[in-house]
Amino acid sequence: LAATPLPSFPSPFTMSGRPQGPQKVMTQPINMIFRWLQTHSRIDVWLFANTKTKIQGVLSGFDEYMNLVLTHAQEIHEERTEELGTILLKGDNISLMRAAAPPAAPAS
Repeated sequence: LAATPLPSFPSPFTMSGRPQGPQKVMTQPINMIFRWLQTHSRIDVWLFANTKTKIQGVLSGFDEYMNLVLTHAQEIHEERTEELGTILLKGDNISLMRAAAPPAAPAS
């Protein structure tokens, strides 16, 4: 006896029984960081242990451990800013990264 394969029909439902909708494409974190690197984007980096301090700078390099090289870096405390220049920020210290908001236009 030879087994006959069952015909397969496209189903509008997933295995969970829910209807399928439009497929969402997930952006991989490495792709987002690489895009910031390619476009020389200025980024905000929030520190893990110190929530009142963030680092802002232009991403110029990173590695598989998420160690970052930032140029034109600034350490921003609640109300003061300190220029740091070019820094290497260890990935262990990072809790959040995002594209920095562009500076506000001067009021005229």
